[in-house]
Amino acid sequence: MKKIGNLSLSSQGLKYKLKISFYLMSILPLLVCLYLVSNYILPKFGLKLDIAITIIISIFVACIGFFVIKEIIDRILAVSSDAKLIAAGDIMRTVESSREDEVGDLGNALNLLTDRIRSNMDELKNYGEKTTEINIEIQKRVLVLSSLLQVSSLISQGAKLDDIFKLTAEKARLLANSELSYLLFRNDNQETFYMKAVDGMNVGHLLKITVDPDEKIFARLVDSNRPAILDKENVFPEKYVAEFYDKFKIKNNLALPVYLKGRVIAILGIGNSRQQFLYGKDDVELLDIFAKQISIAVENDLLLHKVEKLEIKDTLTGLYNDGFIRTRLQEEIKRAVVYQRPCAFILFDIDNFEKFHQNCGSLVAESSLKKIAVLIKDSVSEIDKVGRVGDDEFAIILPEKNKRQAQEIADDIRKKVEFAFSEDPDSKKHLTVSAGVSENPLDGIDSQELLSKAQGYVKLAKDKGKNRVVVIN
Repeated sequence: MKKIGNLSLSSQGLKYKLKISFYLMSILPLLVCLYLVSNYILPKFGLKLDIAITIIISIFVACIGFFVIKEIIDRILAVSSDAKLIAAGDIMRTVESSREDEVGDLGNALNLLTDRIRSNMDELKNYGEKTTEINIEIQKRVLVLSSLLQVSSLISQGAKLDDIFKLTAEKARLLANSELSYLLFRNDNQETFYMKAVDGMNVGHLLKITVDPDEKIFARLVDSNRPAILDKENVFPEKYVAEFYDKFKIKNNLALPVYLKGRVIAILGIGNSRQQFLYGKDDVELLDIFAKQISIAVENDLLLHKVEKLEIKDTLTGLYNDGFIRTRLQEEIKRAVVYQRPCAFILFDIDNFEKFHQNCGSLVAESSLKKIAVLIKDSVSEIDKVGRVGDDEFAIILPEKNKRQAQEIADDIRKKVEFAFSEDPDSKKHLTVSAGVSENPLDGIDSQELLSKAQGYVKLAKDKGKNRVVVIN
C-alpha cells in the first residue's frame, strides 16, 4: 500500500502553495455557474440539499485559499520589512526563517548575508583600531624625530650646554607618558651626580637632588652602563623603592647613562606614577637616542673649548684675541723683569659704540671696527702686539717702551680715529676712542694688574668727557 505523504501546507514550497491557492480560488467561478443553473435553469425543481452543501463547502474552501495566500503575502512582507531595516543599518536584526520553503530560504540567505556583514564590520573595526594605533605610533616617532632635530640644531649652532640640557629634558618628557624628565650630571673630578636640568609640573624641589653612584636604583647603570628601569616587571626591594620615591616622587622610572670616553658623566631619566605601568623596548631605544645627543653635545663643547684655546686671532678684525694678548702680556712682563726693561700696555675703548651700533646697524658697526683695527695696527711697530680684547675694546702690548712713549702712541691713534670718522657728513657716524696707559712695574707686576689699571684709566677718561688718553705717573 502506498504511503500517503504529508498533507500539511507549512512544509511545502511556495510554488506548491500558490498552485493550491489557485485551485481553491478557481472553485468560486464554478460555484457561480452552479448557482445560476440552480436558480434559472432548473427552478422548477427547487433548491436541492446537495447544491446548498456544495455552495457551503466551496465558500469554506475559498476562505482557506484566501488565508493561504494571505499567509504567503504576510511572510513576504515581513521578510521585505526586515530586509529594509537591515539595509538601513540594523545589521543585528535576523529574519524569521523557521519554515522550509522559498521564503524561509530567502530569510536564511539574508541571515547569512547579515552574518557576513557583521563579521566584515568586526574585521574593519579591528583594522581601524590597528590603524589608529599605527598612526599614533607614527605621530610619536615624528614628534621624537622633530625633537631630535631641534636638539641637533642647537648642538650644531654651538649653543650653551645648559640650553641643550634644558631642551633635551623638555623633549624627553614626551616619551612613555612621562610626568617628569631629569638630567643628572657630574664633572671629571666628581663622583656625585647633581641635578642639571628637570622638566615637569611642580618639580622645583628636584633641582637640589644629588645621586651617589652606589644608590641601588642607579648602581647598575653607573657600573655597567645598563638602563635603570623601575616598573611593574622590574622591581626592587621596598627599601630602595621607598628611598627613590621620597627623592623623585615617582613610582616608575627609566634612566639611561650618558657616557664619554668610557665614563658615565650623566644620567638621563623619565618617570611617572601610573599604576601597573611597563616600559617597552621602543621607550628605551628612543631615550637612548636623547642620551647619545647629550654625549655628542658634551664632547662637542669640549672640542670647542680646545679650539678656542688654540685660536689666537679675532675672526672679524684679524688682530690677536683676548686670550693671546693676556698670555703674551704676561710673557713680556716676565722678560721685562728679567732684563729690567720697560713694558707698556694701552687699552682703547670706543666711545658710545653701543648707541652707534643701534643707530647705524651691524654692518656699519663691523666695518668701523675693522677700520679702527687697521688704524691701530698701522701706528705701531712689528714687535708690538695689537689685539681686540672686547666687543669695542682694543689693546696694544709695547715691549721696550715706557709710559711716556706709550702715551704718545695712544694720543696719535686717538687723533687718527677722530679724523678718520669726522669726514663723514652724518654726525651720527662720528666715532672717537678713550684710552688708558699702564706700565710694568709701576702699575703692576702681572698681566691682570696692568689690564685692571688700564681699565680704570679708561673709565676715568670717559668720566672726563671721552676722546682722551689718561696716564697717571
